[in-house]
Amino acid sequence: MKYENISKGSFIDRPNRFIATVEIQEAGNARRECVHVKNTGRCRELLLPGAEVYLEKSLTGRRKTGYDLIGVKKGDVLVNIDSCAPNKAVYEWLKSGALLKDVTLIKPEAVFGDSRLDFYVEAAGRRIFLEVKGVTLEKQSVALFPDAPSKRAVKHVRELIRAMDEGYESYILFVIQQKGIRCFSPNQEAQPEFADILQTAQRAGVRILAYDCMVTQNSMELSDPVPVVLGEEKLPDDLLLERVVPLLLAWYDENRRVLPWREEPTPYRVWVSEIMLQQTRVEAVKPYFLRFMEELPDIAALAQAREDTFLKLWEGLGYYSRVRNLHAAAMQIMESYGGQMPDDYRELQKLKGIGSYTAGAIASIAFGRAVPAVDGNVLRVISRLLTDDGDIQDPLVKRKMEERLFPVMPKDRPGDFNQALMDLGATVCLANGMPKCRECPWEKLCRANLYNVWSQYPKKSGKKPRKIEQKTVLVIRDQDCVALRKRPAHGLLAGLYEFPTLDGHMTQEETLCFLKQQGVHAVRIEKLSDAKHIFTHKEWHMTGYCVWVDELEPMKKNKGFLFAKLQKIQEQYPVPSAFAVYSRYLEIRTGSEKIKDMKEGRDK
Repeated sequence: MKYENISKGSFIDRPNRFIATVEIQEAGNARRECVHVKNTGRCRELLLPGAEVYLEKSLTGRRKTGYDLIGVKKGDVLVNIDSCAPNKAVYEWLKSGALLKDVTLIKPEAVFGDSRLDFYVEAAGRRIFLEVKGVTLEKQSVALFPDAPSKRAVKHVRELIRAMDEGYESYILFVIQQKGIRCFSPNQEAQPEFADILQTAQRAGVRILAYDCMVTQNSMELSDPVPVVLGEEKLPDDLLLERVVPLLLAWYDENRRVLPWREEPTPYRVWVSEIMLQQTRVEAVKPYFLRFMEELPDIAALAQAREDTFLKLWEGLGYYSRVRNLHAAAMQIMESYGGQMPDDYRELQKLKGIGSYTAGAIASIAFGRAVPAVDGNVLRVISRLLTDDGDIQDPLVKRKMEERLFPVMPKDRPGDFNQALMDLGATVCLANGMPKCRECPWEKLCRANLYNVWSQYPKKSGKKPRKIEQKTVLVIRDQDCVALRKRPAHGLLAGLYEFPTLDGHMTQEETLCFLKQQGVHAVRIEKLSDAKHIFTHKEWHMTGYCVWVDELEPMKKNKGFLFAKLQKIQEQYPVPSAFAVYSRYLEIRTGSEKIKDMKEGRDK
């Protein structure tokens, strides 16, 4: 559908529904014109002072206005607002056979019952009524209709339902008069009655379609189908997943968390952040991430770092195998990939410590690859959306979830999609406590919310009880130094430094006996606080003693011990948070406490 004699102008105001005032620039001169507005809807979201508009020279001389207002620029998108344009474009579209093959009759403005519907079509023996609705209202890339209550629109849908009862086929086609739309939905806020009648129509068999349009200054034609979201709770899983994607992305655009690694999503930064975020809260990770980037800014620096250096940077984050794997993978990248992070999902999984989730996160966020990243947040959110009964502890369930998400991954925004799912799980679809369903973009589609069974999802088999181990922690010191011991290179807290720790709860007498075996004489012994530390599969229940000795020198015969001054422990030796109670006793600030002190100092 094409226009003739197009002029460009600038919108000034709209005295009434039918008239607008614009300024037209032609041949270096500006003049004001009163122009006819074909679209008598509100269009107030588009017709703002100064908006770039397009006008067609009127073909009739009987009106006072010499131009028709047919288009307006909204940001970078040109929106057609000519209320006559959708029917003209659909007529050409039907003639082309884009909707129906073997069309033998297209009759505009066909009467049925008490209404005049836009088209009656016959094709290969089929008899079809088709109603067209032009859509100009858009919010967060979601097209909405109507922009104001319309009894006429409701009446037309009712007539389409009646036509189905009398043996006709019925279609309602929403023509979205612009590009860049993610989905169409009835405007619940403006007219709930219209949203309800659409759902009734769909259940009756009325086909509900939405297409966007290619719009230029002098033309408009139907382009691509757009998902229609009506709020049905019984859609097939694959279709439901498809429909929630645009709603999620629109929500993310408005609610995304501002995080240090997101503002500069290089492969290295995404990788380090994702490893840190495993088993760790976002707020806890932020200062660690910033310090890690400052000390080890790239893959080469990490690959060359000494063990004590990267363990010290990780001190307090826990799950230290994560940083060991980071270091090992950095060396892999330097040796096998020329120092560049591979951009392929499968190649990423060959790196130490990178599984399907982390590979998906890096590939999608840093490289724009359309692959899912399924973690606990995603499993919870999708399980509730679909009321999926799979046990999320089962690796097969996770793999199935990845397979479900692959087809709906948006090719243009895969990283945003994965991060939006993470944010939705972290801030709205909460794991502990009641989810914030009223803040969720899927409120009207999520089955767990619709059936009020959110507390039953996700399904999760019970964990095995953790093994409890009793430990005795010894803070052994002389006038200047404290005894430390490096833990074995493999196993729990591998390669970190601890205060000498013995199995079992030792009495004071047993402790003194142990020290005597080490060749040192206790000058004084003091009982310290009991403490508990929880690991993934075990708990340490600790008791402790601080022991002053006359000298530490005799303990050197045991090669496992070393002696360090308090300041050096704080600066150099990575002591895990399992020993935080005993570190604080010595006024040593390590791990997260040290980072908190540094942050408070910067804030001051």
